[in-house]
Amino acid sequence: MSASDPVDDPEPNRRRTLRRFVAVIRAFLPLALAFARDRRRFLLFGRRRNVTVDDQRRRARYLLDVLLDLGPTFVKVGQILSTRPDVLPPAYIEELSSLQDEVPPEPWESIRPVFETALGPVDEAFDDFDRAAMSGASLGQVYTATYEGEPVAVKVLRPNIRERVESDLIVVETLLPLLLRFAPPGQQFTMENLADEFASTIRGEMDYEAEADRLNEVRDNFGDDPEVTIPAVVDDRSTTRVLTMEYVEGTKITDVSTLESKGLDPTEIVERLARIYFQMIVEDGIFHADPHPGNLSVLDNGSIVFYDFGVVGRLSQARRDQILDFYVGLATDDIDRVIDAFIDMGALDPQVDRELMREVFALVIQQLEGQPFEQEQIQQYIREFQAAVGDISDFPFRLPQDLALIVRVATVLEGVTRTLDEEFDFIETVTDLVTEKGVDDLGATDIARDEIAAILRTTTEAFVNVPAKGEDTLSTIVRGDAALTFLYREDPSILRKLVARVSLGIGVGVGGLATSALVAFGAPLAAGGMALATAGGGVVLWRSFQRSRSRTVAAGAKVAERSVTRNR
Repeated sequence: MSASDPVDDPEPNRRRTLRRFVAVIRAFLPLALAFARDRRRFLLFGRRRNVTVDDQRRRARYLLDVLLDLGPTFVKVGQILSTRPDVLPPAYIEELSSLQDEVPPEPWESIRPVFETALGPVDEAFDDFDRAAMSGASLGQVYTATYEGEPVAVKVLRPNIRERVESDLIVVETLLPLLLRFAPPGQQFTMENLADEFASTIRGEMDYEAEADRLNEVRDNFGDDPEVTIPAVVDDRSTTRVLTMEYVEGTKITDVSTLESKGLDPTEIVERLARIYFQMIVEDGIFHADPHPGNLSVLDNGSIVFYDFGVVGRLSQARRDQILDFYVGLATDDIDRVIDAFIDMGALDPQVDRELMREVFALVIQQLEGQPFEQEQIQQYIREFQAAVGDISDFPFRLPQDLALIVRVATVLEGVTRTLDEEFDFIETVTDLVTEKGVDDLGATDIARDEIAAILRTTTEAFVNVPAKGEDTLSTIVRGDAALTFLYREDPSILRKLVARVSLGIGVGVGGLATSALVAFGAPLAAGGMALATAGGGVVLWRSFQRSRSRTVAAGAKVAERSVTRNR
């Protein structure tokens, strides 16, 4: 990075922060009163108001205008909200999604002071520089230039944007406790996480030096993959406010007609994109979190180009294991496993109605498989869901910040994939990826180890728990059934032997299943050990029947004789 990078912007002054506070309150007050009246028709008393979809659309349009009027910080708020179906109803999501589009760029004369403070006169910093911005965004804009004879893209931060954003963040942090106080309990966790996500995201997007580091890290992860292209950073022309990268031009990923005219298969591009994100999320733990069509293009050889690493997600190893378990559930059509994975990740209320969730996830999986379904079917599920959980405030999903970024990625990518292939089967692709990860590298794969460990754990529990449960059953018999109680008191060894044999029989059966599973997973050593133990248990069980058959019959006859005598 260049050593001439200027110092940070000064802290936001109080006068400007106060003005912004008043402006935000005035802009959002009508919406706040409307939402309050939804809960209590006359604010302090009365029943809830019935809010129609048309009401929601009207309010969503008003919210969109408010966010645009309040400037770049709140445009970013709207962009994040447009990818959060756990926070807003569909009408709002649909309206706010327009904020994903480009923002008109500012004139060069307002950008030049920022550039020249960082790198000096533009004609000295570059061989050639096009002063008409190639694209604009809420925080910065991109220009094309030539440096040392090579085409480059130059990203420049908007003037005074850091001071303006920090003032707005103070306003948001001041209003958040009040907002949380009146928010429904089911939404408080989500809204607090959303505020944290927004603050960290927007601050990260304003530090181009940190963005360059993130870009280089992801670029290194795909260094040997010809199907992924990430532009290289030009270090000596980059600072915290200016980021210069090699210029890589491709076809916009949603321009299907141009892709097909170049002999590229849109379905293969979608599958390639899914594989790339599978690696970033499950294996690398760092992923590009803003994959809207403007940030993705395709080269003539089919390689996918990623631009703009302002928003990047990071995942711990534990979180990646949980996500992989979710993918395994999808691949094996195990909806209960999918639900359990969501609960383990803290994304779903453990007390949720599982039967309802099975229906919801079944519908989602049907969509992921590219299967069309009728609008009436969707409306029926929505009615059932609303009847079970109430309104959006009682939504059972609670997204932690790292998972919220994954939801953001999934929401944006869904539009990209449907444009390329309306019938794209995401489940089939995930199944192939999980199978590839779980079979090709079987000796060291996490899936194989986890499945084998689960098999061994289940087998051990069967051997240990069944006898204990047999004792519990004996206790129940002694307390409840008079005839069996008498038989037990006459000769307790008979029933105890019965329980022991049943336990041993179940253990042998489970051991046989475990052996088969271990063979299927390619673990011959563990399978051999399990087979020996199972065979030993089978021999013991067989000998117990042979050795005590005559004694058991005789004992049974004696007990029966005593029973008849006592009854008489």
